[in-house]
Amino acid sequence: MQTVAIVGVGLIGGSFGLALRKAGFSGTILGISSPRSIGQALERGAVDRAATLEEAAASADLLFLSQPILGILETIRQLGPLVCRDTLVTDAGSTKQAIAEAAAQHLTSCTFLGGHPMAGKELRGAAAADADLFQGRPWVLTGEPDHPTAQVFRKWLALFGAKEIILDPAQHDRLVAWGSHLPQLLSTALAAVLHDQAPEAATIAGPGLTDMTRLALSSYELWGDILRTNVPAVTTALDAYIARLQRLRSDFEGEFSKGSQFARSLRA
Repeated sequence: MQTVAIVGVGLIGGSFGLALRKAGFSGTILGISSPRSIGQALERGAVDRAATLEEAAASADLLFLSQPILGILETIRQLGPLVCRDTLVTDAGSTKQAIAEAAAQHLTSCTFLGGHPMAGKELRGAAAADADLFQGRPWVLTGEPDHPTAQVFRKWLALFGAKEIILDPAQHDRLVAWGSHLPQLLSTALAAVLHDQAPEAATIAGPGLTDMTRLALSSYELWGDILRTNVPAVTTALDAYIARLQRLRSDFEGEFSKGSQFARSLRA
């Protein structure tokens, strides 16, 4: 692997470039992103130079798509007639079914390997990139992980210290709905309720409230795409959580004086 192109050089894309360098990659890293993001990435050493998508598709051995999900979907559509047969295209999208379907339709002349590094920060942009961001974190792969052109990429992930997990796209989206998307919505709802009903509560709150509302600081641009492409699984998770809250409220109102039933609800 001699040339890598990162499409979307933000926190994840910039961290990917830095992780490659730290792991010993000596080839060329191209960046396809906004002028501001490219400037930050160049300053951090995450990319060597800017490129167009057409240039990257013609020359890169690996194309790493790390935009918001709708951006990844649009890039996949654009890459169809441009990408070389021997190129591996992978992504960092937080949902996988929509991306896998788009790749199957448009990337018929190259290898596509879906991916999702389960890592991040509240901060955004290449300025916040970290070569160790993926160390010890799960990196989900979907598609054809045993294809020869994917093997080289998987070796780099191992050098990053990432923990490889193989899932099919539907299974991935179901699991992240529970483990990632539901907590995001709960944090956002809690922050909104506090803002509307008791904004002064934050002045006397302990660190637990900060922990529970931290996710609410995340970008809507990012999360709007994620939730839009995982509606059925997220709805199922939300319905289950709402039912649990309603049960807890019922136990609280009707059984608190008796103690036992409410205590069981809290422990369940």
